[in-house]
Amino acid sequence: MTRRITAADIAEAAGVSRATVGFVLNNTPGQKISDGTRDRVLSAASRLGYRPHRAAQTLARGRSRLVLLVLPDWPLDHSMRQYLEEAAHTLDEAGYSLVTYTRHPGDQSRPLWESLDPDVVVGFGAFDTETVASLRASGITKIYPNPDHQPDEAAASSVTTGTCLQVEHLHGLGHRRLAFAGTTDPRLSSLKGQRLATARECARRLGLDDPAARDVDHRDDSATKAVAEWRAQGVTAVVAYNDDIAATVAGAALRAGLSVPGDLSVIGHDDSPLAAMFVPALSSVRMDTIGVGRHVAQEALHLADGRPAPGGAPDVAANLVPRESTATPRG
Repeated sequence: MTRRITAADIAEAAGVSRATVGFVLNNTPGQKISDGTRDRVLSAASRLGYRPHRAAQTLARGRSRLVLLVLPDWPLDHSMRQYLEEAAHTLDEAGYSLVTYTRHPGDQSRPLWESLDPDVVVGFGAFDTETVASLRASGITKIYPNPDHQPDEAAASSVTTGTCLQVEHLHGLGHRRLAFAGTTDPRLSSLKGQRLATARECARRLGLDDPAARDVDHRDDSATKAVAEWRAQGVTAVVAYNDDIAATVAGAALRAGLSVPGDLSVIGHDDSPLAAMFVPALSSVRMDTIGVGRHVAQEALHLADGRPAPGGAPDVAANLVPRESTATPRG
């Protein structure tokens, strides 16, 4: 096994003391070290392949420079990837690393925060009482969202912000009988329920009947059956849970000989690459998940080392992206 490179090895290679090596590698404030000496130490460290010992650094600094993001048991879709990439980038620029951890129902393993010792633990939503107790028992004091504060209503409604835009867009085109196409993925049942409830609430506000709801899956004929049932009920437009579901419904309609959007308009959610590539291109709702990822990372940095907080709740901006799959109903 290859021996680990130590500060003593670097000191010998650079011709300086071990203390000087420590000052340079740890960027210790208050130490007057010439640029030439600093360059020699860093060059020797790079040449020897030195890697800092994480546990030792954590013990010395009192910080791990790690942020643990606890994710819900959801599929890693386009929106989630954008969120994670921006959060990781923002933290990296500040010298912190993002570690993600997905909790599953019935997990038997110890929570990752018990062994990782992160500076901050971030949740995708408010943590439950049991999780907060586990975090605090592990010595974790910096938690976001703050478990001692009531959840912000704007943040809590972020997952349904775009659903009203879908309904309003179809209503504005003249559609009066809508349907809601949901996902069959059991991991998303709660989120799907929230979006369906929002779709119904917005429809009622606009004077429409409740959207007829069916779950569809591209792996079976559920979408074909749903389209036939909706057409028999006079449905002219479909609000889809996301772009994948929208493509599944539109594909079933086209295979049944219907025109999209002539016979059936379909609108998706998330504005994933699929929405623009599908034929006809899918109207969708774009969420500013990049901005949310940046906001959450800034909140974590504020807790970690006192950097300015972004203030307020994340601005979950939602924008309608109209494309070919929605139009005024025939007749």
